[in-house]
Amino acid sequence: MLKQIKGLHHVTSLARCANANNAFFTKVLGLRRVKKTVNFDAPHIYHLYYGDGAGTPGTVMTCFPFPKSTDSQSGLGEVGRVSFSIPMGSAVNWLDRLSSFKVAGLAQDIRFGQKRVLFEGPDGEELALVEGEDARTPWVGNGVGEDMAIRGFHSAEMRLRDGAASAELLHFMGYENVDRQGNVTRFIVPDGNEANIMDIEVIPDASDAVEGAGSVHHIAFAVENRARQFEVREALVDAGCQVTDVIDRDYFHSIYFRSPGGVLFEIATNEPGFGRDEDPDHLGEELKLPSRHEHLRARLQCRLQPIEDDF
Repeated sequence: MLKQIKGLHHVTSLARCANANNAFFTKVLGLRRVKKTVNFDAPHIYHLYYGDGAGTPGTVMTCFPFPKSTDSQSGLGEVGRVSFSIPMGSAVNWLDRLSSFKVAGLAQDIRFGQKRVLFEGPDGEELALVEGEDARTPWVGNGVGEDMAIRGFHSAEMRLRDGAASAELLHFMGYENVDRQGNVTRFIVPDGNEANIMDIEVIPDASDAVEGAGSVHHIAFAVENRARQFEVREALVDAGCQVTDVIDRDYFHSIYFRSPGGVLFEIATNEPGFGRDEDPDHLGEELKLPSRHEHLRARLQCRLQPIEDDF
């Protein structure tokens, strides 16, 4: 069993409109945009990052807005609902806030004894806010007070036809099975970061997911540094996983592999972080390009849709 993985690092989803995506995560959910850059492999597409004030691993939702993206269809072999942590007693205020913004899919339930507010993002993303004790310091610069501000990720949920092989992988990655409610099994990394929960929902008769706007593209797990990442990669390869070489993503280093259920997993380093090329007081304000795409700046600035900001 690995001990290097501490929980979630980031979650990346597909979107359609950069402005709608930006407005939702910053003005509705109150997160900070900590980086405005482009997709390494498709530089004509933004890569937008939203999180706490510093973009701390375990708080960051990232998005690829493809203007011509087709609609997604939820189903098996994907990360379904992504949940964020909110303070105890704040669910009722979030219900009022999300209702005032006419957010779709608004509902409430209780899972594993915790109150949840369920809702959808602008592209049908399945999201939730979960009440709980969470000591992380939130970002409060976008109009959501500290008494209800999002602390970071709470958990993510995989939807699978058969969860046995993925459960075995999570165990190998350091997660422990701690509870079950109906067809959902909960796994937690002991002594991990605050974003250390994964759920597996088994739905044997459902159809496979169809990727599109609103889908989670991949889910990333956090390790402290490249030395710990190397150890994890070696162990995964020895276990038979097909793992990529290390890829420099400017703000972290990454390796990727497919889980048995088809979900794309990433192992990302906590270093060097989002402050490596911007003043911490002005994260996410300027367009930052990977060095290999810097020569395209003039062309990209003409092609990329301007994002309407209200700093």
